[in-house]
Amino acid sequence: MDLLLSTADAALRTLFATPRASRTCPTLAHEATDLSAAEKAQAGALMRVNHVGEICAQALYTAQAFATHNDALRAHFTRASAEETDHLAWTEQRLKELGAHKSLLNPLWYGAAFGLGLLAGRLGDRLSLGFVVETENQVEAHLQSHLSMLPANDHASRAIVAQMKDDEARHALDAQKAGAAELPQAVKKLMTLAAKVMTTVAHRV
Repeated sequence: MDLLLSTADAALRTLFATPRASRTCPTLAHEATDLSAAEKAQAGALMRVNHVGEICAQALYTAQAFATHNDALRAHFTRASAEETDHLAWTEQRLKELGAHKSLLNPLWYGAAFGLGLLAGRLGDRLSLGFVVETENQVEAHLQSHLSMLPANDHASRAIVAQMKDDEARHALDAQKAGAAELPQAVKKLMTLAAKVMTTVAHRV
């Protein structure tokens, strides 16, 4: 019952509370960000996609922590979720600074990601960790693409995305060290397709 309540609490906090980071938001010292209206709109759309990614990350890790019967692995997922909370807070704050809105479909994204995380967890710990590896690898590649798409002088967003990219790479490595299994190629392709749908829709809505 305690685990069920904490899982529900995590969902409500992610969707409706203001996230608080445990780390200071990354910045590029001595690099001022000065954007035109068009550049703000472009950066806002990209950071909205990144914010949705962090909503999904919270859902995935929370579901996987709920599904596992391994206390050490649950602690692993919980630690990763806490670090992803930093990303959630940073991207939400950046959206406010850019005058951009969060995705109107965040409850839908959370629910879908939670379902995927729960399914991965029910398939066993090694496959659940393999799901983390593939997810984080795809997110890292996605963030790398955003570094080339963000306005060149949006130093504030770039600093956030660069730190997120480093963190996601470390999460993938941690999952590999914890015993992740390689996912079938077909599953990886389905995950790529699902991510494409999410990023395309979230860019606009």
